[in-house]
Amino acid sequence: MEKIVLAKVGDKELTKDDMIAIMRNLPQQDAQNFSSFEGRKVLLDEMVAGELFYKRAVEKSFDQEDKFLEIMEETKRAMLQRYAVQKSLDAITIEPSEVEAYYEAHKNNFAEGPKAKAKHILMTDEADIMEVKNEIDSGMDFEEAAKKYSTCPSKERGGDLGTFERGRMVPEFEEAAFTQKIGLVGDPVKTQFGYHLLLVEERTEASVKAFEEVENQVRQELIGRKQTEIYRSEIEALKEIYPVEINEDGLK
Repeated sequence: MEKIVLAKVGDKELTKDDMIAIMRNLPQQDAQNFSSFEGRKVLLDEMVAGELFYKRAVEKSFDQEDKFLEIMEETKRAMLQRYAVQKSLDAITIEPSEVEAYYEAHKNNFAEGPKAKAKHILMTDEADIMEVKNEIDSGMDFEEAAKKYSTCPSKERGGDLGTFERGRMVPEFEEAAFTQKIGLVGDPVKTQFGYHLLLVEERTEASVKAFEEVENQVRQELIGRKQTEIYRSEIEALKEIYPVEINEDGLK
């Protein structure tokens, strides 16, 4: 691909690939700040500024100053610590059979409670919501009624609450959602928020997620467990080589 030069500082070219590499290494929120044209202009200014200071540092031999060498040694030490830990953890492998065996032994971890899919209309007055129910019973579309009368933000979606698991809603609402006949608008339900008309569209029984759904999640959990085990094991082994003395009184 053609190299796109965004700026030159002396003989140093700052390219679009350089900018992309910087953005990839930023936290997501920070990277979003540079996603617009204006944001990229700001980032380019910072890249230019960085190169200017780098050139002055080289010209003034800042890299030979004692303070810089001290900082470099501290940085090197911290990087070597992280690198040594990473080398110990890189050897971790997880066999497919381990993933499946863990899933089978911990199925309860992947259980899901009963679920319901429902729409609702929320109003503050019982008489008003009864009038709306009569309109629906007379043929008015539930979604249309929700958009027209409901005080809940879900009115913009025709009252759609999506699918929710048992235990997520207030008790009175939940009782209706899990007992009311599917496809029929029930009597108003009073909760702390007001009066609701519910239209339950689906219900599913409690179940366990299939292995294929959670395979990657299980693998990551096993990797985390092995990393912890290896890390602690390595520390204990290293203590046998390099004696450690702890002064807990110094922490007081």
